[in-house]
Amino acid sequence: AYRLGIFPWYNDNEPILWWSPSQRMVLFPDNLKASRSLRKTIRKAKFTITMDQDFREVIRACAGTRRNQDGTWINQDMQAAYCQLHDDGIAHSVESWYEGQLVGGLYGIALGKVFFGESMFSRMSDASKVAFAHFVWQLQRWGYELIDCQVQTSHLERFGAIDIPRQEYRALLEQLCDETPEHGVWRFDADEAEEIDIEQ
Repeated sequence: AYRLGIFPWYNDNEPILWWSPSQRMVLFPDNLKASRSLRKTIRKAKFTITMDQDFREVIRACAGTRRNQDGTWINQDMQAAYCQLHDDGIAHSVESWYEGQLVGGLYGIALGKVFFGESMFSRMSDASKVAFAHFVWQLQRWGYELIDCQVQTSHLERFGAIDIPRQEYRALLEQLCDETPEHGVWRFDADEAEEIDIEQ
């Protein structure tokens, strides 16, 4: 389904619904935009960022009912499915920690040189934003060429995400999903992070 540009999104106690919108929001990693205030927060090193350190807690946090929402499609069955994908090395998480506590993060699916973002959460201001920015910079170093953001949001637009037609998106998937990324184990390299030019 992911290779075909299709993703699940539905409410609990409903049939599983799969979506392929006519316009797809994507972020090309090289086009990441980090606001001045976000760069300032990153320089303060307030949060510790990790990868694949607590996938299960990240997806549980993402499944939490949010304001203006009656429920979540990330029910127990879906959590179990994505946890299995994580155990298989296909699903990955990014965590943001503050004083030893998990305060933000995101998870998604990696195929070839494409990362399909699924959901993110934040328990502190900027926690998920800092995690996302560091993660995109890491994907740049690993040679990833596309991040699927699914549908348009002003939040992702501020990071540089754009809408592209479904046909163009599908063509990118055909090209990139079978390519081999230039990395091994998913770990965030703090030493490399210090070399990032966060003024970009």
